[in-house]
Amino acid sequence: MGSSGFSWKLNDHPKLPKGKIIAVVVLDGWGEANPNQYNCIHVAETPAMDSLKKGAPEKWRLVKAHGKAVGLPTDDDMGNSEVGHNALGAGRIFAQGAKLVDLALASGKIYEGEGFKYIKESFETGTLHLIGLLSDGGVHSRLDQLQLLLKGASEHGAKRIRVHVLTDGRDVLDGTSIGFVETLENDLAKLREKGVDAQIASGGGRMQVTMDRYENDWDVVKRGWDAQVLGEAPHKFRSAVEAVKKLREAPNANDQYLPPFVIVDDNGKPVGPIVDGDAVVTFNFRADRMVMLAKALEYEDFDKFDRVRFPKIRYSGMLQYDGELKLPSHYLVSPPEIDRTSGEYLVHNGVRTFACSETVKFGHVTFFWNGNRSGYFKQEMEEYVEIPSDSGITFNVQPKMKALEIAEKARDAILSRKFDQVRVNLPNSDMVGHTGDIEATIVACKAADDAVKMILDAIDQVGGIYVVTADHGNAEDMVKRNKKGEPLLDKNGNIQILTSHTLQPVPVAIGGPGLAPGVRFRKDVPDGGLANVAATVMNLHGFEAPADYEPTLIEVVDN
Repeated sequence: MGSSGFSWKLNDHPKLPKGKIIAVVVLDGWGEANPNQYNCIHVAETPAMDSLKKGAPEKWRLVKAHGKAVGLPTDDDMGNSEVGHNALGAGRIFAQGAKLVDLALASGKIYEGEGFKYIKESFETGTLHLIGLLSDGGVHSRLDQLQLLLKGASEHGAKRIRVHVLTDGRDVLDGTSIGFVETLENDLAKLREKGVDAQIASGGGRMQVTMDRYENDWDVVKRGWDAQVLGEAPHKFRSAVEAVKKLREAPNANDQYLPPFVIVDDNGKPVGPIVDGDAVVTFNFRADRMVMLAKALEYEDFDKFDRVRFPKIRYSGMLQYDGELKLPSHYLVSPPEIDRTSGEYLVHNGVRTFACSETVKFGHVTFFWNGNRSGYFKQEMEEYVEIPSDSGITFNVQPKMKALEIAEKARDAILSRKFDQVRVNLPNSDMVGHTGDIEATIVACKAADDAVKMILDAIDQVGGIYVVTADHGNAEDMVKRNKKGEPLLDKNGNIQILTSHTLQPVPVAIGGPGLAPGVRFRKDVPDGGLANVAATVMNLHGFEAPADYEPTLIEVVDN
């Protein structure tokens, strides 16, 4: 029995036999998009995946891998590997990102967590700095969360607070920054009445200051660093409202691109540079535009720009922004508590499991798959193999990565017949896609396809079943696009490369000689997402999924 009184025992599926070896293959960053020259999956030679798509239409479908389908706040939120593998393994949708922050603030749990306790140690003698996007757009941050955090931090001992604001105009209307700054100033004035020394210290537009992503332009982060940490900026003002109003008067000025500014006192001294002994919180919940600043605040051996000073601070993110890099190492809100994952159920029901990837995605097919949990559920039933990734190079230099080695390990595990489930992640299309190198990404997609073929051939030999899917999109669209979907060009007329994940759906394919006759994808789960895959895999192992799992994608029709 589990700790909360439920049984680990799964019911047998009435129409699906037990005992077939199942390969679960996750292609990382392999979405479905229109065929064109920027779709590396389309351009690459991928005969194995093509045959799955064309071979049996009733055994190939698309599922959602972004937004609400993986627990993110809105459908404008691209999927990522962590939340994708959480959903694939857990079989249910758990709140991620903004929702978790809301719950932690509402319950007050945020102030009891390790991250808050860590920064609180600076409150007695140091300043608490809050850096983030000042907006109610809800994509990267929310004004109401900042307001609650200011109130809560002051009630929990913060005596001196400085806010470093980034103006939006991208997720909200241009010009709204003035109202947001006035609202914040009002709140800070109320804190000052209560004896808290609270004020805005610096600011700038999000596209000019701090919020770059994918290491596109480190100068953006440097401009933020100079204003926030060093207290240096080309524009100095006595108040943030004055700053924003004045800077918006320039021709073509808009909120997104306001230049950096610092707030100074009567003597012209900056009111809030970050110094030794201070605490810093980046209050954005969305990761992609905070990772670069997190590196600058946390890494001892940082070389992307000259920091001039590297203050000894206590730094915490609102959330952990990169689960692979464990960055930042302290955060106010913990990842979701995911229980009763499919992997745990299956080992308790006699399903012997093998999982393998290379270092960069090994944690995804183990730790994230198992609900952000390290180690084995039942060691005698499981084997996890990590193949060391290439280090010291960017992945476009060796785009084949370790796909072949992963496939060989999977093949050997399948042919050994020692395991009932053999699970792998093939990282190529994601990791090489992130480099923005289109030629290399095409090579990467072919390498992943070659690996799929090797695994499917082994499944053929043992009369097994395969489930091939992906965790989110990336390599299927490598160009930035305008609202009409046309490629965006830079000022020299070159296409603007897209290095990020996408909002595209991903494939799920089932098959193999062990697949029972009459198994096909249901027509009544049109909005299926990654979380539906777990129940599907449980069925193929011969079990019914727990009642609260997202419904299975398959049915058995009597021929």
